Order: sequence, then structure tokens, then C-alpha cells
Amino acid sequence: MSTEGKGVLLKADPIANTFRDEIKSALASSPRPPKLVGILATNSAPSRFYSEFTKKQCDALGVEFVLRKVGAAADESLAPGEGVEEAIIEANEDDTVDGIMVYYPIFGVQQDHYLQQIVSPYKDVEGLHFKFHYNLYHNIRFLDPKTLGSSLPAINNAPPAVNDEPPAGYVKSILPCTPLAIVKCLEYIGVYNKILPYGDRAYGKTITVINRSEVVGRPLAALLANDGARVFSVDIDSIQEYTKRPRQSAEERKYHPRHVVHPTSLSLQECLAVSDVVVSAVPSAEYKVKTAWLKDGCVCVNVAADKNFEADVREKASLYLPTIGKVTIMMLLRNL
Repeated sequence: MSTEGKGVLLKADPIANTFRDEIKSALASSPRPPKLVGILATNSAPSRFYSEFTKKQCDALGVEFVLRKVGAAADESLAPGEGVEEAIIEANEDDTVDGIMVYYPIFGVQQDHYLQQIVSPYKDVEGLHFKFHYNLYHNIRFLDPKTLGSSLPAINNAPPAVNDEPPAGYVKSILPCTPLAIVKCLEYIGVYNKILPYGDRAYGKTITVINRSEVVGRPLAALLANDGARVFSVDIDSIQEYTKRPRQSAEERKYHPRHVVHPTSLSLQECLAVSDVVVSAVPSAEYKVKTAWLKDGCVCVNVAADKNFEADVREKASLYLPTIGKVTIMMLLRNL
């Protein structure tokens, strides 16, 4: 942690270490080390780096990690992604494999989305299967494991969540690693108010999330709104506001209290001026959030591989997290 300048520069290490200890404790009571298969289908530098980082973290914790290289990653004469679907199916059918992760992007948004649905929901540690996305967007936090084999979205019959421990017969619904890591970072630094009831601990906070991708931005905005925050979801061509659906009577409880999306006439500058937290995940070295537009004392979280904030961000931000990668990998292993 560094306090050069006005705001605090916080590294991800102490946050990741909290979950590393939790994972070690869970592994100590496991009859065998879990086995995670990573499928690398391209020569993309970020994907290769992430696969190497995953292996390093797994080795340190005693998790068995097997990297399966296919397509251009295995042989440069092959096309990127060649053989990836077969590799996923093979891992699905291998009873010794507990978790599967695929290093995206491979083909592009549409075809990659198809591959995400090929991964068995029983082995999806990245939380990208439609069943987990459905639960996330509907604020269904626990599920009956028997429903994972159905092709239909589950009807949630779990008792109302009073904390993050599932009731008897239920398990936690898997959440996507990066959005979950961001939530855990915000919990760690106190953006979430532990005095408030579980499920409403972000109430009173205004948060801007820049990027509305299905991997990070949109699920993150939904998670934060489901926890009570007012969220501005910013994309290249629009800004939306996410807020939480009011609680309903027992007779009307067709839907869980969950986020709803509204149009907004506010500009990005106006959103930033009222935001207690700003999260940016724009995959561009050129994109920068203007420091002058930030609210004094806000928290800024950089998720992109490139720095999305100007160098003087801590002149306005009270706390700045420049990277969350180490927390993301802990969420992956926690999901496993």
C-alpha cells in the first residue's frame, strides 16, 4: 500500500491472500486435490500469460492443473481454435476433471458464447454458462445441484438468503470470476456496509461501471444493483441506470428483488461527478477516465489490462486499485 499523492494506492495482494487462506483450508479437508483443466487455443499473449499465472497459483496451493493446448497454441500451422470444442467435450466426459476453464477470446463474441455453453455447468468454474448467468441476473444466489442437468432455467425454491451460506440441500450459484473479484475488492475496502442486511449492503452507493460486456461489465452492474447500489452502466453508445426492483408481497413474489434497467439522460461526466466508485474495464490503451470528472474521495478500480485512468487519478480518488488479477484467479479457484 502506498500513499504517495493524496489517495491510497492499494495492491490486490492483501485481498487475494484473504481468499488464499480460505482455499487452503478447504483443500485441507478435501479427500484429493481437485483437478482443473485449462484449454488454450490461441497464441494470444494475454491468454498465454493467464494460463501460466493459473498454473503458478494452482501449484502453490496444491491444485492439480493440466493445460491442454489445441489449435494454434499447439501447432502454429493450425488455425486458432481448431479442436477447442472437442477438447471441451473430452474434459466434460472425463470423471477425473473437476473444473474447466477456456482462455478467451478465441473466435469472437458469438462463437465464444456458444463454446461457453458447451462447458458442463457441473465443471464451469468461470460462471459463464447460461444457468449461472440466469441466476445472477435474477438474483438467485443458491441452487439445487440436481437442477444443473436440466436444460430449463431453474425455479428457485430456496428459502430467502439471510447470509452467504446456502440452506441445507442447496449450493452457491457460481458467479463469473472477474465481476465477483471486483465485488470482493469493494467488500474488503468497506464500500459494502456490513451493518446493513445481507443483499442490501451496497445500498446508498452510486457506482459507475465503464464497459457493458457480457464477461465483466453487465454482470458486474447487475451484481452491484442486486446488492442495493445505484449503478450507471456505460458503453460505447449508451448509458443505462441499474437499480433494484422493490420487494414484493408474498402473493406477488414471482420475481426476486433484483436489478431493473432504465435509460438515463446523464452524460459520463455527470455520472462520474456523483459516483462513489468508478470501475473501468475498457480494453484499450488509449481510453482514459478524466481525473477532473471524478468525485472527490471516490474509489477507482482498474480492471482492464491497460490503465484506464489518468496518471494523476489519486489527486481525486481516495483509493485506487490499478489491477485485480490476483483476486480474479482466487475467485476461479474458489469456484473450483
